Amino acid sequence: MAVGIDVVLVDRFARVLARTPLLADRLFTEAERYTRAGNPRAPESMAARFAAKEAVAKALGAPAGLSWHDCEIVPDPDGRPWLAVSGTVAAAAAERGINRWHLSLSHDGGIASAMVVAER
Repeated sequence: MAVGIDVVLVDRFARVLARTPLLADRLFTEAERYTRAGNPRAPESMAARFAAKEAVAKALGAPAGLSWHDCEIVPDPDGRPWLAVSGTVAAAAAERGINRWHLSLSHDGGIASAMVVAER
């Protein structure tokens, strides 16, 4: 088992995305950038998703070559955030014997956080 955690200052993250509009496309899939209703996600939600991607990398030991889009935070049928891995992230997980993920996102007081547990 491995654990990764990350925190992101929401205002700072929002300013970076505003200054560099194409960054959101590099970091997030379309499903991550928009709600099921097609509305753009709130900055707090985007920051928490970024924290989750960072937490996944930490749980994997931060190997080089991971693609941001290969780690996707999507809603499960009940609307809870769920982690879907593919490509480079799935390969790194397989090399480490990881086959199950647990994810928790939170944001409050201008800080977004994520915790990831990777199980063998």
